[in-house]
Amino acid sequence: MNLVRAELERLGARRFVQLMLVLLVLASAVTAMTTLVSSHQPAPDEVVAAERAAAEQRQALEDEYRRCVTAVQGSLPPEEAESYPDDCSAFDPARRDRLPVATDHLAGVFTFANEARPLLYFLVAFLVLFGFLVGASYIGADIASGGVVSLLIWRPRRLAVLGAKLGTLLGALALLTVLATAAYLGTFWLIGQLAGLPGATGGDFWPSLGLIWLRGLVLVLLAAAVGFAIATLGRRTAAALGAVTAYAVVWELGLRVVMEVINAPRSANWMLSTYLDAWLTGEVQIIEASTCQDSAGFCGSSYQLGWGHGLAVLLALAGTLTLAAFAAFRRRDLI
Repeated sequence: MNLVRAELERLGARRFVQLMLVLLVLASAVTAMTTLVSSHQPAPDEVVAAERAAAEQRQALEDEYRRCVTAVQGSLPPEEAESYPDDCSAFDPARRDRLPVATDHLAGVFTFANEARPLLYFLVAFLVLFGFLVGASYIGADIASGGVVSLLIWRPRRLAVLGAKLGTLLGALALLTVLATAAYLGTFWLIGQLAGLPGATGGDFWPSLGLIWLRGLVLVLLAAAVGFAIATLGRRTAAALGAVTAYAVVWELGLRVVMEVINAPRSANWMLSTYLDAWLTGEVQIIEASTCQDSAGFCGSSYQLGWGHGLAVLLALAGTLTLAAFAAFRRRDLI
């Protein structure tokens, strides 16, 4: 317990952690102030016009769906029918996540229900970066400066020390994520009440938002563990930064271009970003471009990767790196 308390004090005293916390508060404050200044409560005539526009858009969706069904039945000219797939489910308004509503057509009005999800994604992205950088610097700086060696003199159990550092880091990040999310979304909920519209927050709105937050929390913790593990293996904070930069440039950018040039099938399956997207959003649909090269008209070749695929890959990556870091830390010379 004394070791965990000591690690909490060391983590909170790090200037880099304090700087990242200040940046988190500043980014949230700037976003909230910008939203507050640019929003207003709509007048009755604005609401009427928005409801009319939403009704017209819903009718357009219905018309497009009927046109697709007509094309499938063979009642449209061939040159028009070829732009529609054999399955019209993608055009069916009843299968959409949500239909157009009046708040979609209100300019300069912040609607909490419409903006909560992208706002939460923004916060999760910042916290993932925060977790990775803090995790890497927390252990990397201690190893490089000899702080770990000094700590091992007091507590000469390597795995216990490293485990306490990782556990303290993950626990502090989990608490920070809870507090930051409550303050962040609470602020924008108040803006929606006072200077905009709350929107449709009933039904499954809050459960779906909570599920996104839960996935984001897992992603923050995994990112911190990966940063911690790579910095432990490389003995420097720069090792984690260099590894991520090299991966992004060489693999995510370079290999992606090569695979597109050679028209490799299912090239997205080799990219970590695909599984990040699948886990955070629940499911990602990938267009298989390699099968559409010689097709004319509509080409609907695609496949889906669910959150299970994303979580399995992310857990495998974080688990492998963490186990390797503990194994290396247990055996090698730290000086």
